[in-house]
Amino acid sequence: MLLRTTFSRSLLRIMPTKRNIAQVAIVRPASDTTASSPKKRVRRAREEIATTISGNNGQEEVKYVRRSTRTRVSTTTSSTVEIPNVKLENDEELEEDEEDGEPTIVRKASKRRRGKKAADDDSFGEHEDEAESPKKTKRARKKKTPEPVVYDISPVERLETSFKGRLGYACLNTILRSLKPDSVFCSRTCRISTIQEKGMDYVKELGLQNIRDLSKMIEWNEANNIRFMRISSEVFPFASHGKYGYTLEYADKDLKATGDLAKRYQHRLTLHPGQFTQIGSPKDEVVTASVRELNYHCEMLDRMGLDQDSVMIIHMGGVYGDKASTLERFKKNYTELLSESVKKRLVLENDELCYNLDDIMPVCKELDIPIVVDYHHDWIYPSQRPVSELIPIINETWIKKGIRIKQHLSEPRPGATTPMEKRAHADRCSRLPDCLPDDVDLMIEAKDKEQAVFELYRIYGLKDVIWENLRPPKKHQTLATAGRKSAKGAKKKKDVEEELLAEEGIACDPEDIPQTMESKVETDED
Repeated sequence: MLLRTTFSRSLLRIMPTKRNIAQVAIVRPASDTTASSPKKRVRRAREEIATTISGNNGQEEVKYVRRSTRTRVSTTTSSTVEIPNVKLENDEELEEDEEDGEPTIVRKASKRRRGKKAADDDSFGEHEDEAESPKKTKRARKKKTPEPVVYDISPVERLETSFKGRLGYACLNTILRSLKPDSVFCSRTCRISTIQEKGMDYVKELGLQNIRDLSKMIEWNEANNIRFMRISSEVFPFASHGKYGYTLEYADKDLKATGDLAKRYQHRLTLHPGQFTQIGSPKDEVVTASVRELNYHCEMLDRMGLDQDSVMIIHMGGVYGDKASTLERFKKNYTELLSESVKKRLVLENDELCYNLDDIMPVCKELDIPIVVDYHHDWIYPSQRPVSELIPIINETWIKKGIRIKQHLSEPRPGATTPMEKRAHADRCSRLPDCLPDDVDLMIEAKDKEQAVFELYRIYGLKDVIWENLRPPKKHQTLATAGRKSAKGAKKKKDVEEELLAEEGIACDPEDIPQTMESKVETDED
């Protein structure tokens, strides 16, 4: 092993063996008076320093060595010999010389000495030509630019149809809703406790955000050949509430702007008040709240300046132990409690539990109320005659009132067998009904919203689609119902009704009042 001695401010100690002791001598010739600058003195010192190693048989060990702390001192006159059995203490190590690759004994800096400034060095080292290392600045993390996602869109089986009407979706656009950080949707809401904490101005601001986002959704629909959509009932949270309700006059400007946009593009916008809207209920409190709910929806459409095609769809509601009596209450309340503006927009839909087409057709004929045919509901709770025979009769009322015909389409989830499983909507629809009239507006009630519309566009070649806006369907659809329809943690019906009466109105937030009264489990966003 070759060893080169160096000099340090501190005494570097190497433990010798008992046989030999190496001696170190420093030879300094007379100093040159011309070397006055620190740089020259350092350079000359490096030239002057020489080490001699002497001992028996050339196998000695170094006992004491001095060197500069910061700069390794070497000389071209240094003599090196092979020295075996050198034992280093814990604070020493061998380093390879930077110039010739030979090993050098170096003492490790202690923790106390680490990081000390050069002013602590001796006079020999403090004048060395050593540039201070620049301070390290913390690098700002670069924001990761997400790579574009490439979706695998499978081909579809092409089918033929004579249908030339419009397809629409309900309330929520999945692409716009998933935008980050600024999602676009029109159903922002809150709890009653939030109103009590932040006041009504906060709630009204949510309404303004919702109606402005509705304009963005209309623009997106126009770009994607969708000109039919259901508006969420939660555009203005708690607007119909008995205690916290308010008029929409403050949002008149934004409502008119959104309506003008829809009319310019010739889009049809409709509403579907919640399942708790029960005109035929035997409870006066429920009927009163239902009337407020219908007035709120009607005010929104009126302030938007939309025509009679912008209808409001409701169900007949619960049976309450006597279907005939409930139908009579509905007719009475409809005639006596509803305003003319509400009546012009109100239409009824057959449901899958209580009232099929056979049940509501006589009432609707008597009151001149159009019927929205729901093909999925008719499949679960069918009428005596086929729906294909009833549609021409039902359409007469639409034509009489000068309203464009509207129908609903959805499908059960794959594998559904029980009545409750059959009610849940699938993510998409695989085909159009065989008896579908050629020129109607068909609302696609599916979980994938606009993607379900695109699917039918592709299957039947109805409209061109923007490929970048297509998303693949889920590989597996479960029969379990999630979200608002979930029964987990749901309150008992009696408790819900008591809460409703205590708050003197119907809350829009499902966490405040889920599945109120004898209502079905269905939401306007389905």
